[in-house]
Amino acid sequence: MTMLKYFHDNDLVRIYDETPQDWREALRIASENLKEKEIITDAYINEIKNVEVNGAYIVIVPGVVMPHALATGPGVLGTGIGFAKFSEMVSFEEGNPEKQGKLFFTLAAKNEEQHLENIQNLMALLMTDGMIEALSNIETLDDFNQVMNHFESIPAE
Repeated sequence: MTMLKYFHDNDLVRIYDETPQDWREALRIASENLKEKEIITDAYINEIKNVEVNGAYIVIVPGVVMPHALATGPGVLGTGIGFAKFSEMVSFEEGNPEKQGKLFFTLAAKNEEQHLENIQNLMALLMTDGMIEALSNIETLDDFNQVMNHFESIPAE
């Protein structure tokens, strides 16, 4: 099962019309679906705010944000990845377009092995030609489904 199908089948896709006022609000909103599924708690959301200390390291490429916390953190109840898409870019570093994103992939894992597997699966997804652009352009769940079906139909290399 591909990552897109995983997001779809586990109801882990959220598409937002409104833009968060700042990255803190974006992290909270992007984490809501994992919280609803009881994969994480508020403690997890507070832990990923360590961006304040460590900088915008969670912006992995321009446009893509990967919030995550330690597997041993108190707020991690299970393993999962949530996908949230905002209509506009959210800035993590004022004036630096390299440090903004609107695609948020929130990772939670109960152990280091699952955490690394999540990251590998996500990287494989994001390295698919055209994937970031396609996901950046979706506006509805139907759009997401079309992107998923399109990429599902491409044979693996």
